Amino acid sequence: MTSTTSITVRVPLTIRRRPGRKTIVTPAATKPAAVTTKANPALVKALARAFRHQRLLDEGRYASISEMAVAERIERGYLGKLLRLTLLAPHIVEAIMDGRQPEGMTLPVLMEPFSATWDKQLVLLQAAAQKRHVVPTASNRQIGQQR
Repeated sequence: MTSTTSITVRVPLTIRRRPGRKTIVTPAATKPAAVTTKANPALVKALARAFRHQRLLDEGRYASISEMAVAERIERGYLGKLLRLTLLAPHIVEAIMDGRQPEGMTLPVLMEPFSATWDKQLVLLQAAAQKRHVVPTASNRQIGQQR
């Protein structure tokens, strides 16, 4: 003989009636924990904006940087510097996104002119970081080895 058993699961929630719909409100204690990252938010945001603007140009939404600057209400010079970030070597972009960029690699350093040749970029960016009195760390060498 088998006996049937039942399991009761209770989930604390509240149903709120709004005009035209019902909303389920869960308790505040069930919010997911924030994920911490070492990535520099300013660098990540600048890269995201640069690639977004480049995509808009590639899709033909804007004919020129000047046209995009006017439409997006951004200074043309800043937009040109920002778009230059799309020329960074993939291993440098990956290091920034993972939070493994050298300590001296900040947004002002990246906004300075750099070589379009990927091999020369790391050397120039490390030199710019040293000018800002930052000592290269092991993560600097780690980026250079990932080619």
